[in-house]
Amino acid sequence: MLTVSELYIYPIKSLGGIALPAAALTDRGFEYDRRWMLVDENNRFLSQREVPVMACLHVSLHSEGLLVINVRKTDFFYRIPFQPASTETIIVSVWGESHPAQLVSAEADAWFSEQLDIPCRLVYMPDSTRRLVDENYAGNKEITSFSDGYPLLIIGQASLDDLNSRLSSPLPMNRFRPNIVFTGGTPFQEDDMKQFGIGDVQFFGVKPCARCVITTTDQETAVKGKEPLKTLSTYRNRNNKIYFGQNLLYHGSGTISVGDTITFGE
Repeated sequence: MLTVSELYIYPIKSLGGIALPAAALTDRGFEYDRRWMLVDENNRFLSQREVPVMACLHVSLHSEGLLVINVRKTDFFYRIPFQPASTETIIVSVWGESHPAQLVSAEADAWFSEQLDIPCRLVYMPDSTRRLVDENYAGNKEITSFSDGYPLLIIGQASLDDLNSRLSSPLPMNRFRPNIVFTGGTPFQEDDMKQFGIGDVQFFGVKPCARCVITTTDQETAVKGKEPLKTLSTYRNRNNKIYFGQNLLYHGSGTISVGDTITFGE
């Protein structure tokens, strides 16, 4: 039996994630997941690939919005409302795609620029922005938030256990930034999970997730290393890409909870 064991959202793209006991599905992934994003002076998205210290900005949910804490300077925190006060929009770039986004505030821009020591602005994806997933993998013109390309990512705990059995120092699941983690089954079983259910929602595994250098960044310290890509390259390399996890699309709505059972059709 496969069981949902962990659920995560990452409200601000490439910043720290939030573990949840339950997560509500929206039209573009889990509620609040990657609805905010930092962009540079050219309005291009920023990530830990270029700015590893983004990992040290941790996010939590509060009744009126987000709270961001710089774990390197624990007295530095910033509150972000769920809906920006500003109605000003700009066109932002995510992996070569252009989409409208709302500016949050000049105050937010100044705070994040100071914390990261680079000029940047914080933007929000309004409901009116509809970012389509790759049509080569879409089933029904599905949309996503400011994620890299798909609304959800699933990884089996057995896959991480298998990887850690090959490493001199085990790594936590947060290196891979999943939305859904499950226990049970065999290592890399998610590779072959083409359709499954959780509650009343049907999920579809549409594309294995190719991993980048963000996985080599310690999510607590922002220190970069060689693992896990060095080891994964020895047995998870296909066509010069290293795969770990499965991107998901889904049909239906509802709330997914830790402890839910993953079911398969007859």
